[in-house]
Amino acid sequence: MANALEARGTARPATTHPQPAADKVPLVLSGADVVLPSGTRTGGRVLVDGATIAAVVPENAAVVDLSGHYVVPGFVDLHNHGGGGASFTSGTVEEVLKGIRTHRLHGTTTLVASTVTGDMDFLTRRAGLLSELAEQGDIAGIHFEGPFISPCRKGAHSEELLRDPDPRDVRALVDAARGHAAMVTLATELPGGIDSVRMLADRGVIAAVGHTDASYEQTVQAIDAGATVATHLFNAMPPLGHREPGPIAALLEDERVTVELINDGTHLHPAALELAFRHAGPDRVAFITDAMDAAGFGDGRYMLGPLEVEVADGVARLVEGGSIAGSTLTLDRAFKRAVTVDRLPVQDAVAALSANPAKLLGRYDRIGSLEPGKDADLVIFDADFDLKGVMRRGEWVIEPQLG
Repeated sequence: MANALEARGTARPATTHPQPAADKVPLVLSGADVVLPSGTRTGGRVLVDGATIAAVVPENAAVVDLSGHYVVPGFVDLHNHGGGGASFTSGTVEEVLKGIRTHRLHGTTTLVASTVTGDMDFLTRRAGLLSELAEQGDIAGIHFEGPFISPCRKGAHSEELLRDPDPRDVRALVDAARGHAAMVTLATELPGGIDSVRMLADRGVIAAVGHTDASYEQTVQAIDAGATVATHLFNAMPPLGHREPGPIAALLEDERVTVELINDGTHLHPAALELAFRHAGPDRVAFITDAMDAAGFGDGRYMLGPLEVEVADGVARLVEGGSIAGSTLTLDRAFKRAVTVDRLPVQDAVAALSANPAKLLGRYDRIGSLEPGKDADLVIFDADFDLKGVMRRGEWVIEPQLG
């Protein structure tokens, strides 16, 4: 069983994000199908100078021939609880860094660390630890999923620790994150929900509708108050009905909302994913992992917060009750499934994995696309959409072995 231990102390090892050497040789990645905001450029090239993408070929650049491959922007995961046998929700600093490293090996160059429901004192301490990692550049922020969610749609959250979204409590967690709270998932129909949405919007924190039992009308009210994300659309919310359309219809139809989707073949039927893309459009979908410790690690028993999880054949379920408990997904698998099983255009899949979440985080000026001046974050796939290379800030996480 994987350990779920609260971090001991605040000492941390050296940062895991790369520090390019001053004498690093510039690179020209040439010959690939390069996925750009304007479309896919066949036989294109990406120029890397230090930690950034360059506009012109640097002097003395080394050429890497990537013919027959795809180059796409580094993936951005808005919703991730862990990986590599390590938990973001309760692990030590060293364990959190191990989980981050695991997801980087699968193409996620930017990651928001997600918590699960716990008591307020624990979550406040957790926010302090994760905010330290955000300050070091290891994560892009913190996502609080719970405790402000509905007991009717709790999923893999401890019911006795749930609470109404009193704006004072929500703000306490946001303040504990020291400016690094990226998103809070709320059941906005609960007492205090709408006021909390307004407070979060005023403070520049994403208010996400999720783990909710809201009606269509209540969800519209939350969107009008400032909610802009649907936490793993379709999951942990009432199903779409013809007399009671519920939150799904409201979240899909409103152009102000980005919908998260877990594209692992377990959380969603392909027809549900197609429905979301058809109605929201490729600019309003963000693929997430909702990963827990077992991502990139293997089957077995784990802890998700205070709850025990059994992972079998890559599917995580609570030992008691059998509810799906996050996923073991990595974003390279989500990408391959999107283009090979779901038959999405590569351009649309890349938008859902890179540009759209980067825009939500307010970081599209630095990440989310392959453009000069942005961070040199990229992922290389072969013609079968198997991952062959990962670069983050100009440093190879996985150097492609070609020829």
